[in-house]
Amino acid sequence: MGHENSTAVREFVLLGLSHSHRVQALLFSFFLLFYVAVLPSNVLLILTVRGDSQLGSPLHFFLANLAFLDICYCSVTLPKMLADLFSSPKTVSYNACVAQLSFLHILGAAEIFLLSAMAYDRYVAICQPLRYATLVSGAVCRALLAASWGGGLVHGVVLFALTITLPFCGPNVLDNFFCDVRQLAKLACTNTRTVELLMFLNNGAVVVLCFVLLLTSYTALLLKLRARSSQAKKKITSTCISHMLVVLLTFGPAIYIYVLPFQAVPMEKVVALFHTVVFPLTNPIIYTLCNKEIRSSMGRLVHKHSVRRGLFTKYFGANK
Repeated sequence: MGHENSTAVREFVLLGLSHSHRVQALLFSFFLLFYVAVLPSNVLLILTVRGDSQLGSPLHFFLANLAFLDICYCSVTLPKMLADLFSSPKTVSYNACVAQLSFLHILGAAEIFLLSAMAYDRYVAICQPLRYATLVSGAVCRALLAASWGGGLVHGVVLFALTITLPFCGPNVLDNFFCDVRQLAKLACTNTRTVELLMFLNNGAVVVLCFVLLLTSYTALLLKLRARSSQAKKKITSTCISHMLVVLLTFGPAIYIYVLPFQAVPMEKVVALFHTVVFPLTNPIIYTLCNKEIRSSMGRLVHKHSVRRGLFTKYFGANK
């Protein structure tokens, strides 16, 4: 890492969510059940889109990739959090801490840019329907996806570079359940005003700008629906509202946490918990509930799997 000569800290202590064993056991049970119950729905969405030729539109392509990003995003923090609920002390090495915050921001930024690509898709579909096949072709979708990952990678690498330049000589206690750049910077034994400002520009300013642009674009799209038929208006409104809800759930906590670079944020751990664990796994559910095509295709996929399983059991059971 190249930080050995400038830092004496080799690990950090995480205070976690609670010091009560009863609360920790309750949290472990809840989030384990949540993870086990909701994670398969994201996997099912990916399998549904990939396995149904009728779901070959750019919107469904982006939804499947969003589900994949959400699975990766929450997996950066949740397994470690579950393991730490029964650990004392809750420690994480310097290298693992920096890796965690880097991957968290790479995936988080990639999701933000992917949501922007989805907004572009909806804008063209509603405002330029005759040119939709050209402006949002398969090549364009792949380019937008690559740009989302590329933008996320650049964002994460910048934070990584800023973090490894900070010297840590103690204290080493993080009042959180995962490593995040805001609190880590405050533990550095040097003046971090400049670094925090750069981190804010790389986090808060970008998040706020993307949020305003996305919210403005979806609001403008909803206003354009007044000239459409009632059936088309209903379908497009449902899609736009689901997109706006996901945008609010994704950007709201991020803005709350990162918009104030030099100030402590009340209830930061609670907001971060929903931002990194709960909301990412529920995003595909929101889209699924608002998309009749996906619901129907999922039903067919589950039914087909059930029929095949029944035939398999019947055949091999008869041969016993």
